[in-house]
Amino acid sequence: MPHPHLEPAPNTVHWGFFDARLAPLMTIASGERVTISTVSGNSEQLPPPPFVVPPALPAIHQNVTRKIVPGHICTGPVAVAGAEPGQVLQVDIEAIELFYDWGYNLVRPLAGALPDDFAETRLIHIGLDAARKEWQLPWGQTVPLKPFFGVMAVAPPPAWGVVSTLPPRRNGGNLDNKELVAGTTLYLPVFVDDALFSVGDGHGAQGDGEVCITAVETGLTGTFRLTVRDDMRLDWPMAETPTHVMTMAFDPDLDDCVVIALRQMIDLIVARAGLDRYQAYSLCSLAADLRVTQVVNGNKGVHCMLEKRYLARE
Repeated sequence: MPHPHLEPAPNTVHWGFFDARLAPLMTIASGERVTISTVSGNSEQLPPPPFVVPPALPAIHQNVTRKIVPGHICTGPVAVAGAEPGQVLQVDIEAIELFYDWGYNLVRPLAGALPDDFAETRLIHIGLDAARKEWQLPWGQTVPLKPFFGVMAVAPPPAWGVVSTLPPRRNGGNLDNKELVAGTTLYLPVFVDDALFSVGDGHGAQGDGEVCITAVETGLTGTFRLTVRDDMRLDWPMAETPTHVMTMAFDPDLDDCVVIALRQMIDLIVARAGLDRYQAYSLCSLAADLRVTQVVNGNKGVHCMLEKRYLARE
């Protein structure tokens, strides 16, 4: 069945911020699909020919006011009819494709995991070898194409007002989680009617940590099935891959992220596997993996991963 495709344009993006008062660009029913394309990059980050810059990107540069600088260009929001605060939006990431044939990576002073180590700004453009599914780095090495959206979010609580897209929060946002590729599912707590889902910050590849503050920054097109879940309650985003469940946490302190993500995983094990908290804690020590999602977005991130087979009731 055909489904809507939301393209990036000056009237379909919001740049640098989330706000519960943003008007939805379209409304879909729970369980329906939507395809959303995104762009990334400021005017000074555009590549020279023969790379192809989509016309939407310079049009956005010329016509969209950035409320918060720096920040991400997000396409949306999309309303999901019937979603209410306290429910959960299930985001099935069904497909991700490249929207352009290049990406960029930026190192700049006073940013990243080593803010004092690099005194000059250096921008590189990275070309895609589509046949090999690799990114060609300027010095000759390659990294595999592994696209995912750095930013996926619902609207924040109205009381938060206008907030930057940079730090990830309970409404999602700049998760920068490289596990969220096509075939995975993200779950987001809903804070406003109709959820108001937006997406941006396309990444062609990224290591855990995203240490220099940028990945292969590129444009992507994603197809999402958005489903309202009234049978779930979440305080923080979580996700599932085909093989693992994943809890997430965001805080300026990585130690606090560990505590939040681990407590969520213990709660999940108790609910799904029927173990008590002592058993779940032991299981986490034996089988769960704590991974640093990113360390460069104000709120750092940790995700805890556990194979789904451990959740089966005996």
